[in-house]
Parts: sequence; structure tokens; C-alpha cells
Amino acid sequence: MKYRKLGRTGLEVSEISLGTWAFGNNVYGGVDEKDGIKAIHEGMDLGINLFDTAPQYGTAEQDGVAEIVLGKALKGIRDKVHISTKFGRNPTMFGGASQFYKSRVIDSVEESLKRLQTNHIDVLFFHSPFGPDEIQDDVWEGLEQVKKEGKVGFVGHSISMFHQTENMAREWAKENKIDVIQVVLSLMNRESQELVEELQKYPIGVVARECMANGFLAGVFTKETVFTPGTLNARYSREEIIERINQVDDFSFLMRNDIDNMPQAAMKWVLDQKGVSTVLSGAKNSMELKGAASASYANSYTEAELKRAIEVLKKNFEAA
Repeated sequence: MKYRKLGRTGLEVSEISLGTWAFGNNVYGGVDEKDGIKAIHEGMDLGINLFDTAPQYGTAEQDGVAEIVLGKALKGIRDKVHISTKFGRNPTMFGGASQFYKSRVIDSVEESLKRLQTNHIDVLFFHSPFGPDEIQDDVWEGLEQVKKEGKVGFVGHSISMFHQTENMAREWAKENKIDVIQVVLSLMNRESQELVEELQKYPIGVVARECMANGFLAGVFTKETVFTPGTLNARYSREEIIERINQVDDFSFLMRNDIDNMPQAAMKWVLDQKGVSTVLSGAKNSMELKGAASASYANSYTEAELKRAIEVLKKNFEAA
């Protein structure tokens, strides 16, 4: 495993990190607690040292199920890794509606620390604000308080509704209010790429997520795949599924001697994008983890290969 600086935080993070959304609910099919703990330990064995979680990764009955799993897995070995979690959304509160204000920051951090069985969080992300109107002014007082108390190291913005919120990230980075962003970035979604490159002048750490395009780049879906109701990909129509499968086929040229499968190729492509600090894997088992980690030690793509990928991306965009 190779390591990179997480922007101006100075934290050394593994090129491949592990997201725990699947450990908290059934959005990706669900993972048993013991299997989640095993996956976290196997990730550490592979050199992964950044684990991302959130209070929202839970159920309507219980917040932060994934945080609880991570806390159990890291008990006694917490000092060997970095943890990022989030605030502002809880499945048990207001139907998951946003809560970006001072008292909620303070309470959410305390709740997360308890579930994680730790005394500090390395990076605390705003959990996907949908627009500036959701942010109350006193939220920054709350964030400053938890940082002064040593409970939070750095603040980040996990970006959703990209075009409605990218300017928030720009302003917050410029004003030194955030140190890290978390963005969707994959061969099938490049809308954040310009922002990622732009913020390197500060520099802002970048955690790239959904690099497998919600599993489509993992090579396990076919044009006949039927997604279970309630899972993330159930939103796609049959026509959209076929279109995405065809797009994946177009990227087969990215596989070569040291990159022999599409998941590895997809993650390596993201790692090769300027400004990316780490690629967040949603792996749930040993086989998926090893495949994700292998992207770190594969050779970087050549300029010619990256140029061809851009041409394929443009073709797909124009066709859409």
C-alpha cells in the first residue's frame, strides 16, 4: 500500500481507504456485524489506515450502526488508524433531515465518540448539505469548540447535490473553514474533477467516493441484473442499466498486464487524477478488499491511456 498526504491536514493516509456505509444498513445489501469487523481487520492487514463512517449509516431505529461496528473492530488498536465521520444527518431524527447548527455539532460528536469507542475524530465532515440555506451561522462556533477540546482534528465537506453546493466548498476552503472534501469521482462521473484540481492551491485533501459507480464498474452486473427493492441501484430503469453496462465495456482498454480487472482499473484511474488523496472503497469482504488495495501498487496510466479515457468519456456524454 502506498500513502499520500491528506492535503493541508498533514495526515498520511493510505491510497485506498475503506467506507463503512454497507456495515450500517441494507443500502448495498447489508453486512453482518462480525463480517464487518473482519473486513476492517483485513483492510488494516492490507495497509488501509483511513476508515470513513457516519451517524447516518444506521437504521430508522438506531443511528450510527456502522460507527458501532468500526468502534468494536478498532478497540485497542485505534491509534493505528485515522477515522473520519460526519454530522448533520441522523436516520432516527427528522427523517434524516439536515441539522447543521452548533448544538447539533457538539451533541453529534459526543454520540459518535461513544459509538466509536474513541476520544477523537481525525476528520469530521458536513454530511451532504443540499444548499447554503441549510447551514446555520453558529455551526462554525460548534466546530471550533470541538476542535479546541481535541475531539476533532480537521473539518471537511462531504459534497452532495454537487452543482448546488460546490461553491460552498470553494468559499469554505478559501476561508480556511475546511481542510478536506469528499466527492463522487469515477470513470462514469467526473463532475467534481475541476473543483478537485482548483482546490489544490490551498491545498485541500480529497477523498474520492463511489469510484465503482455504485458497483457498475465492479464488473458483476449484467444487462439482466435485477436489483433488490430498497437498495441504491434499484432506482435505475432497465434502459439505464443497459446503458451503464455498455459504458463499462468501453473502458476495457484500461486493463493490461498489471491491471487485470475493471475494478482495479477504475480505482487506479481515480488515483491518477490530479489532487486525489485517497480512493474510498466500499469493499465488504476479503476478495473485494484485495482487489481494491491492488490498485495502489499498479503502475500509473500513461498520458496516452488517460487521453483515450477522456475521449471515451466524451463519447458517452455526447451519446447521453
